Amino acid sequence: MTSDASDDSTRLKSSNQAHRAIYAPDSPSNAFEGASGLLFEQAMAQTRMAVCLTDPNQKDDPIVFCNEAFQQLTGYRAEEIIGRNCRFLQGPDTDQAQVGKIRDAIRSEEVVVVEILNYRKDGSTFWNTLHLGPIYDEMGTLKYFFGSQWDVTDIHQSRADERHAKAMAREVSHRLKNVFAVIGGIVNITGRSMDAKNVARKINERVQALGRSYEPTLDEAVLGTIHVGQAIRAVLAPYDPENDRFVFTGNGIRTEPNAISAIGLTLHELATNATKYGALSHPGGTIEVSWAHVKDKFSRNSLEIEWIERGGPAIECPPESNGTGFDIARTLLGHSRGVLETEWEHDGLKARILIPITNG
Repeated sequence: MTSDASDDSTRLKSSNQAHRAIYAPDSPSNAFEGASGLLFEQAMAQTRMAVCLTDPNQKDDPIVFCNEAFQQLTGYRAEEIIGRNCRFLQGPDTDQAQVGKIRDAIRSEEVVVVEILNYRKDGSTFWNTLHLGPIYDEMGTLKYFFGSQWDVTDIHQSRADERHAKAMAREVSHRLKNVFAVIGGIVNITGRSMDAKNVARKINERVQALGRSYEPTLDEAVLGTIHVGQAIRAVLAPYDPENDRFVFTGNGIRTEPNAISAIGLTLHELATNATKYGALSHPGGTIEVSWAHVKDKFSRNSLEIEWIERGGPAIECPPESNGTGFDIARTLLGHSRGVLETEWEHDGLKARILIPITNG
């Protein structure tokens, strides 16, 4: 499906209908043929969130995909959007400090949520809550940046009313959870179309872990910080259905939202390893997870999360390799100047996640 779909005969005539996605010739949707391509189009069309993908491996990080909701929000058609950097939506009153946050997040491959003033094709302005984050392949290589936009002009104008701010956070939470579900569907479609179901399953597990870690983050995004314990429990809940394998130790400390993607994915990899080889592979095995604010060896304020396994199979010697999952986790932590330390002791794995923070 190409940008020729902009013909009036293909446009939806009712706002109650699902938006129809539009793709450029070089967009990721063309990786799918036949039924898989149709499923991709339907998945992206049915989200009311304005969505685009950019390709950082091309010069100037151009937009390579946008859906109909993105076009309706900005007033531009697909053929006017594809191939351009997202900065074309900026204007004279756009806050350059917010632009700087976006630029820094792209450079360091971090997740960022900003509120920025953007301009439509007709010159009118809207306040845009932009969620931007990197998308990696199975080897941890950066493939795209994912951007979702939500027009929060009315809420911005009523910012003095705290109830409006909380409503915004809930709505963003709801919509972005739906986006994670759409991404999961796309991964499954890709796996089937490329006869790589096992690879798709592993990627989807990581996508789901990120989605779970973001749930408390999104609900509290308006506050600027999140409860660390809520995020940790949300990520690990599926690995403890009887609620008797994890022991959590930590108070109500908070940290910045941008750390959550690295934390969520790393905890997912640790839990997956424990399920296959560690404490969660044996009846009665337990894992203690604790968190605290500490000073690291560089005297930086940091968030420390400790992971201690007990009651699993005895470890005679450390594994020769920690596996692709740990490599991806370390890569993501590295973008946030964080580290993952592991000690393979006889009675179980001991790990420590350490991430410098700017507030909390």
